[in-house]
This record gives sequence, structure tokens and C-alpha cells, in this order.
Amino acid sequence: MGQVEVIRSGQRRHWWNEWLDSRQSFPVTGNFVLEDYAHGVLLVHNEDIVGPGEGFDTHQHRDTEILTWVLEGTVVHQDSAGNSGVIHPGLAQRMSAGTGILHSERNGAGLLERERLHVVQMWIPPDVLGADPGYQELDVAGDLRHNALVPVASGMSRHRSEAAIGIANRHATFHVARLDPGHSIAVPDAPYGHVFIARGTVDYEGHGVLDQGDVVRLTATGGHRVTAVTAAEVLIWEMDASVR
Repeated sequence: MGQVEVIRSGQRRHWWNEWLDSRQSFPVTGNFVLEDYAHGVLLVHNEDIVGPGEGFDTHQHRDTEILTWVLEGTVVHQDSAGNSGVIHPGLAQRMSAGTGILHSERNGAGLLERERLHVVQMWIPPDVLGADPGYQELDVAGDLRHNALVPVASGMSRHRSEAAIGIANRHATFHVARLDPGHSIAVPDAPYGHVFIARGTVDYEGHGVLDQGDVVRLTATGGHRVTAVTAAEVLIWEMDASVR
């Protein structure tokens, strides 16, 4: 039987220090076995507020597909494979850590600019361990103005050709919808789903009003309508396998 679990923003794991405020759909801080808390193939789904001039200094990842989606501000990215860039709202970034990569990511605003960074970072495992590291970024803002659910990143055969960027996991697709008030989209019907209200307020069919930061975890269900009450942005993972 299908299951719909609504998790309010205040129920998500909360971790913070003097420059980082992180709300986590799955516990990450201090957790070294991410698969134990995953939903589908989604290992990490962090919503972070990063102070001006701050960020994560150079650190290593291995055998992880990392997607970064900026809601406000900019991320300055640099890695040991020679990739660098400034990631802004509407620009999708995917880094495949593969055999190992060092990278840093910081708020592009300086200390005196006072502009915060609001960013969502998501991790999934790759299909194959030990592959070469990879990197891709693409501005998809123009595709998100049509009150539709847009596959932004995918490794699924049914979405791969229409998605803006690829990911090295054949079981997952990352969708984004920007909705004007009164417009709606249908959540994909899939073995596993993760719906995140990134901005605004929506009505989730059968489960009432959801606000910014709320999450819905779906198991063996979908097709529900999500209707914008105010202007909204919705991030959805469609998955047909689980790491558990």
C-alpha cells in the first residue's frame, strides 16, 4: 500500500554554528552510514543558509553524485579536477566524485556584502563505484517558467533525453517546478519520491497546506496534485530503487 509521510520544516534535523544554519531531511552531521537513513536512493537533502564570506573549505568526496541547487545568493565552486564556477539560482550543478575529488564551496558574497546563501545540496550514490570524476553545470532558468514539472537531472532511461543534465544513477530523476498561484503539477508515480517545498506555500492533494521547508516522503504512490497557493518552487526526486 502506498505511503505519504509529511514532515514539517521544524521536524527536520537542525544543525547550526556561527555561519551555517542547516536543515536536513536525513541526519548527516555525525552520521557516517548515510544509507541507514536514506529514502530511495536519496542519501542527503540539506537546506543550508551560509553566511557572507563563509563556506566549506577544501574537503574530499568519493563515489557520490552531488547536485547543488541555489535558491538565493551564489556558490563559488573549485575542485581538484580543475573545475570552477559561480552557481546562481536557475543553474544546476552536478559533481561526480568518482575515485575521489577535493572541492570547496563558499558563499560568493564577501563579508561586507551581507548577502546570505540559501542552497539545497543533494547526494545519491552512483551506479558504478570507482568511475572517473565528472562535472557539469547548466543554466535551466528559462525552462522553469512554464508552470510545469521539469526534469533537471536524470539517469533514468525515460527521462534522460529530456533532462538538462545527466547523473550516473539509472534509478533517479531530479525535477523542479516553479508555479504561479493557482497552477499545479502532478507528483510522479514511483516506488519512492521526495517532495520539498523550496519556496512559497502549496496545497498538497489530500494532505493540506505545505509551507516553505516542508517535505513529503512517498513510497509506492504518486499522481497527487500540488497546487501553488502563493508563488512556489517545488523540488521533487523520482526514484525506482532504494539503497536499503
